[in-house]
Amino acid sequence: MSTEFNSRVTLVTGGSRGIGRATCIALARQGARVAINYVSDKAAALDTLTRVRQVGGDGAIFQASVEQEPAVRRMIETITTELGLIDFLVTNAGIAVQEHHSELNLESFRRMMTTNVEGTFIPIMAVKDGMIERGSGGIVCVASVAGLRPRPLNIAYSTSKAAVVAMARNFAAALGPKVRVNCVAPGLIETDMIAGMDHDSRDVMRQEAFVKRLGRPEDIAEAIVFLLSDKASFVSGQTFVADGGRITLP
Repeated sequence: MSTEFNSRVTLVTGGSRGIGRATCIALARQGARVAINYVSDKAAALDTLTRVRQVGGDGAIFQASVEQEPAVRRMIETITTELGLIDFLVTNAGIAVQEHHSELNLESFRRMMTTNVEGTFIPIMAVKDGMIERGSGGIVCVASVAGLRPRPLNIAYSTSKAAVVAMARNFAAALGPKVRVNCVAPGLIETDMIAGMDHDSRDVMRQEAFVKRLGRPEDIAEAIVFLLSDKASFVSGQTFVADGGRITLP
């Protein structure tokens, strides 16, 4: 086990399932104290906490809607009291909806932007000053390859994730040199979020990937741990694409 994360507090928004859950577990294995954020599914958050403890980790669950600034501020205060000052932040909470442009409307567009963009901005704003004062910190924002390439059925979602990519890049410039900010852009990952996708579409994406499989939450979790670690000390303002090779940059 690495010692650099030992007893260091990491807040993972949307930590009750999928990529967030896998990230909490991966960080716990490295010795971090994990603050597991959730919105409404307390049972799922408790299950994540159980898994964190099963790998020898420590943590607690904290309820807050990440797009509501007062709730996030209260959550940060509670985390600080119960676990300690926040050293790392992973902004993972988000929603995804596929909509044809004929079905898209301003209300659904605004909902996507509120959850995915404001829900990234508000937690960063809540922790950044403390990190700056202590002279260290790390932030990883979970975006999507949809924010890097055209997605005709994901206009709102893709726009929100492109904004997350830009936000991470600009916060990296603003908060450096002591606080590093990076982005992870997952491809198709086997989580609840793709439960409604038909098998034919999944097979097409699987064959398009160089590695000939879909991603697992653990694949993204390991990338996040790397970006937070000292091994990535020269990496900031970057977007790390993890999609099995379906998209190659530049």
